[in-house]
Amino acid sequence: MREIYMAVKEVFAGLPQYRYEHIFIDNASRDATAEILRTLAAADSNVKVILNARNFGHVRSPMHAVLEARGDAVIGIVADFQDPPELIPELIDRWERGYKAVMTVKSGSDERGLMHLIRTAYYRWLARISDVRIIENATGSGLFDRVVVEAIRRIDDPYPFFRGIIADIGYEVATIPYKQPRRTRGVTHNNFYSLFDMAFLGIVNHSKVPLRAATMLGFAMSALSLLVALGYLVAKLVLWNRFQLGTAPLLIGFFFLSSIQLLFVGIVGEYIGSIYTTVRKHPLVFEQERLNFDVTE
Repeated sequence: MREIYMAVKEVFAGLPQYRYEHIFIDNASRDATAEILRTLAAADSNVKVILNARNFGHVRSPMHAVLEARGDAVIGIVADFQDPPELIPELIDRWERGYKAVMTVKSGSDERGLMHLIRTAYYRWLARISDVRIIENATGSGLFDRVVVEAIRRIDDPYPFFRGIIADIGYEVATIPYKQPRRTRGVTHNNFYSLFDMAFLGIVNHSKVPLRAATMLGFAMSALSLLVALGYLVAKLVLWNRFQLGTAPLLIGFFFLSSIQLLFVGIVGEYIGSIYTTVRKHPLVFEQERLNFDVTE
């Protein structure tokens, strides 16, 4: 925390024409993070701290921090230096040129292995099936004008897919390409389930393609099943004594159709779950404590 605080402070030392507040939001960390943040807030009134009552995840918590910001623009970066603070002057430059939204885009990454390939393929596919134009390889980091922040507030999504919301709002987005470094501090707590959840969040919130694909595949499977049934009927009538169906085709067909049905039920369930989350209208987070938000600059 101290490292990212000092890095951001150094960047804004070179931008004396701007006043800023540095908001940290902590998801009930079990280490010394909260105490470090209290120390930083006590020493610098620019530091605002929100301590959550529990871990509300990496989707809801950052959005809450964005909505609590009070400036003319909001810059969102993660604290592990995968979003380099050195990009802040470039973000502000694009904003000064009139863009309401500026997003950083990975032109490359030091992340290795299969996960990097999966992420790249997923975001490329999502951009193609989405109802809105989602920026490929955008990290979610960037600068967002006050009008964008207020638009996000009006959308009032309790479990938002941030990249999709920015695309949904519709302002022209400037992009800044950069090579994403490996995280320098901490260990990610994202597991397969959380990544799967994030992936389906983007799909369910911004595309009806899976539902339409399920419907079309259902029609196709019905037609195929009818043709197979007619083929077996003809074969039985022509080769009455020699044609034996056997149990293997029945078992294979049964399990195949069952798996397809479960897949379709799962897809529908994801959309119903999204509706349920929206209807509940829970706040993004519940706060345990906040520091320096009552300080007037």
